[in-house]
Amino acid sequence: MYIVSRCLLGENCKYNGMNNYEEQVVIFLKNKSYVSVCPEMEGGLSCPRSPAELVEDRVIDRDGLDVTKEFHQGAVRSLKLAREMALCRGEDIELAITKANSPSCGCGQIYDGSFSGRLRQGDGCFVRLLKENNIPVITEKEIVDDKL
Repeated sequence: MYIVSRCLLGENCKYNGMNNYEEQVVIFLKNKSYVSVCPEMEGGLSCPRSPAELVEDRVIDRDGLDVTKEFHQGAVRSLKLAREMALCRGEDIELAITKANSPSCGCGQIYDGSFSGRLRQGDGCFVRLLKENNIPVITEKEIVDDKL
């Protein structure tokens, strides 16, 4: 079973009320078992909401509000949901496909905390948790670039 960032499937759960629909991800998942999650929404954040970025180990939104707790809770809840779905289906979690650069779902690169669009090395909160639990992670860019 796959875990996939809900915004990539076209659900409007992004901070600005929109989505990050990626047709190649939808095509890849056709006839595959998956569960879609949005860790930020699972953490109780609204849609739309102020954009947030990782500043060291804290998640701070553009208004200066510390939303680390919500991001952490959302990551934990999303992993729990995925594990429950995998158990119900009698499947293992094979891979997570997450949204590049996101403070929750970025893998390898995330926004640097300055709200300037600059990137730095690092993983989002949810991706860190997935990796700690030995779940491989790629972003939609690897599917679009046909690296999978």
